[in-house]
Amino acid sequence: MKHSLSCIILFVLLVLPAVGCATEEYARQTGLACSACHLDPGGGGELTADGKAFSAEQHPPSQPGTMPTAVKGFRLAVGYLHLLTAILWFGTILYVHLVLKPAYAASGLPRGEVRVGVLSMLVMGLTGLVLTYYRVPSLEVLLHTRFGLLLLVKIGLYLVMVSSAAVVVTVIGPRLKKNIQASATLVTGGDMTSAELSVCDGKEGRPAYLVYNGLIYDATASALWKQGQHMARHNAGMDLSEALKQAPHDEDRLQRLPVVGKLLAYRAEKTPLHLRVFYTMAYMNLTIVFLIVLILALWRWGW
Repeated sequence: MKHSLSCIILFVLLVLPAVGCATEEYARQTGLACSACHLDPGGGGELTADGKAFSAEQHPPSQPGTMPTAVKGFRLAVGYLHLLTAILWFGTILYVHLVLKPAYAASGLPRGEVRVGVLSMLVMGLTGLVLTYYRVPSLEVLLHTRFGLLLLVKIGLYLVMVSSAAVVVTVIGPRLKKNIQASATLVTGGDMTSAELSVCDGKEGRPAYLVYNGLIYDATASALWKQGQHMARHNAGMDLSEALKQAPHDEDRLQRLPVVGKLLAYRAEKTPLHLRVFYTMAYMNLTIVFLIVLILALWRWGW
């Protein structure tokens, strides 16, 4: 799983582009394409000779409005923190969806992920305000340039994520935990769905079940699965078929555990409303992550 997390973080690093300091004002004033001032035809990065001359004419060193070096350094530090936090936040969301699956949190929101999410949203909001202050000099730029309009969309998506997170943490999370506590005594084995399996996470006296190749194994009595965790990497209550295929031991060690049932794709019973809302918001946030990355790509490479 550590390798999977590293790959996800590397993917986000490669996808998230750096935002250049140039604005569309230059293009409007000159009527030239980005390649006239930048070595990269898409804009941003190192300037050509003409670009350097134009920049010097627009911002001569003696001009009072020139940004001091200290301010540039501060803006760079804030931008770096903003990007780093985005990688951490988005990487966590991708990791949960692609590796752990949302059912991982269906038995109650893990404190670690909640802390990362809340801290990331706070840092992203504060650093975003600072960067917007330096990047958007007027309301006209915000409302009448492609950068400004995309920024408004990005802010709107961020606010949707914050709102959904607030609902999940304050309303859905407690309901999930309460539902797990109420149903834990009813778990006796047999065929289960992924949501039902997530109850059997080996914590607080609950049984530790895991799935391998469609079969549900009981690891409650195993010394290798204390508190529902194996080697501090794998958690009970989940389908670990893909993860355990990469384990250093053979399948026979897992098959020594008693089988209690099979994993069901679904059960005819109606899924509780709070659980449906949880899954809806989880996949909505995953979609928003890809939309925000798309906005960053449009800033960098355009259409």
